[in-house]
Amino acid sequence: MLDMPHKADRRDRHSGAGAGKPGSGTKTRPAFPFSAIVGQDELKRALTLAAIDPSIGGVLAFGDRGTGKSTTVRSLAALLPRMRAVAGCPYHCPPDDPAGQCETCLAAADLPARQGPVPVVDLPLGATEDRVVGALDLECALAHGEKRFEPGLLARANRGFLYIDEVNLLEDHIVDLLLDVAASGENVVEREGLSVRHPARFVLVGSGNPEEGELRPQLLDRFGLAVDVHTPTALADRIEIVKRRDAYDRAPADFVEHWAARERTLRRKITAARNRLDALPLTDEILGEAATFCMAIGTDGLRAELTLVRAARALAAFEGKDAVAADHLRRVALPALRHRLRRDPLDETGSTARLDRALQEHFGP
Repeated sequence: MLDMPHKADRRDRHSGAGAGKPGSGTKTRPAFPFSAIVGQDELKRALTLAAIDPSIGGVLAFGDRGTGKSTTVRSLAALLPRMRAVAGCPYHCPPDDPAGQCETCLAAADLPARQGPVPVVDLPLGATEDRVVGALDLECALAHGEKRFEPGLLARANRGFLYIDEVNLLEDHIVDLLLDVAASGENVVEREGLSVRHPARFVLVGSGNPEEGELRPQLLDRFGLAVDVHTPTALADRIEIVKRRDAYDRAPADFVEHWAARERTLRRKITAARNRLDALPLTDEILGEAATFCMAIGTDGLRAELTLVRAARALAAFEGKDAVAADHLRRVALPALRHRLRRDPLDETGSTARLDRALQEHFGP
């Protein structure tokens, strides 16, 4: 798909279908329907699996410019079922899960709940550390002499998606910060007399063009799934992409309404998969298959096996299956493992080609 316009302005955006600025009386146009996106099946599947089971660890999409990476992320977020959150809480704390609540919500006797869209927050490349983690509210301090914490982008992204375009160009000190938060699920701010700790659990989604630089290995390892996004080569696909995008740009509301039934069907499937996920066991046979394959291709650590089996379980849940099968492992192996292979100086083929070869040897053609 073609990327959404205004992508280059890099302002923070907090999406949700039809969400406008509070009190402004204006509305943004609805997100492009996820079901209407032509091609990019691997990216769509990876994002869907991460939405079903956030413990998979996020999605990295590397590929050509103008292939719809940003559009696809925002389309999925608008598709997802609305979530329950504590009304007025800047961290969208879940009202019925104390383990995911901030200190204020934990101390409250009554927690009024509201329904709201899943947050999708952009982290611009030029964002300062204060903008990301939060800082002292200077206006409140100067006007009232009070020390008050102003939440940052990590607070807004809690229980949602944190999206970084051109993630390979992100400054090192922001990368280090994200690694700490991703590992702990908490954002800790101690500065200027403030000491604040709040939940910061989000699905990290990054996109970029590999020609502009590689991603730091530490951050690359934090992404559960990695997909390659290519410009469509089939003439029919390119024509259909332009046709749908033109129809959306001319009449967004009508285009979204045309795809509404398919969006509702997909939303129900995602909701059902989330409800079915915990009931799907990971048998010793499936765990053995995953571990054997990861050992055969030489992945480092155990994160490869964890991501592989979690993604396979999410796929089985999405398809309404009663058990995880070896075929599910095979179908998610490429995005789960392609970025975890050690470089072989004697093998000049890319990681995807090496994985394809290993999959055929292990699971058969």
